[in-house]
Amino acid sequence: MKKYLVYFLCIALVGITVSCKKEKETVKNEPAKEESVTDSQTFTINKEQSNIDWKGYKIFKSENTSHFGTMDFSEGDINVKDGKLVSGKLVIDTKSITTTDIEDKELAAKLDNHLKNSDFFDVEQFPTATFEITKVTPSEHGDYNSVIEGNLTIKGITKAVSFNANVKVDTEQVSIYTEPTDIDRTEFGVKFQLPVKDGIIKNEFTLQVAIKAFNKK
Repeated sequence: MKKYLVYFLCIALVGITVSCKKEKETVKNEPAKEESVTDSQTFTINKEQSNIDWKGYKIFKSENTSHFGTMDFSEGDINVKDGKLVSGKLVIDTKSITTTDIEDKELAAKLDNHLKNSDFFDVEQFPTATFEITKVTPSEHGDYNSVIEGNLTIKGITKAVSFNANVKVDTEQVSIYTEPTDIDRTEFGVKFQLPVKDGIIKNEFTLQVAIKAFNKK
């Protein structure tokens, strides 16, 4: 009887030991994501050397039926790990929307004010928009070396978007230049439309982003 008791006790102890080992291995692998963030290096965008170019269209995409301009960033950080862009958050100042293709200052100001009111971006209620970089993949798409994926938030609505981009990283700075990319404004609650006689506004508008960020020491 004693032999059987010893035998069962040995089996139980072996089982507990194996269970503990497995549990420790699982716990050990859990904080990998946090470690990745801790190990990354932060670069802060230079607002004077960074901006967004936008372009909107009526009916067809041509120079005769479009308007274009710029928007500024209010702040932003870029994270780099092992010499590669891995994440970041950029805050866009929607009140900075400026039309640059109209020479008449009064007409340009009129369009700017319309883009800022509730028909379009409602900048009083939504003074900022954001883009959070969630994934960066090497690419050989034409002249661009990366695909940047992330979450774009406009008027409190967040949608996943991606940009082809040229990304350059060194020890002191990061530069990002994206391919002009179409965004569907209606997905972000921007649904204003002109009467047909005045020319239909296309749902898509184009964004092109240029960023310079410097090492946050």
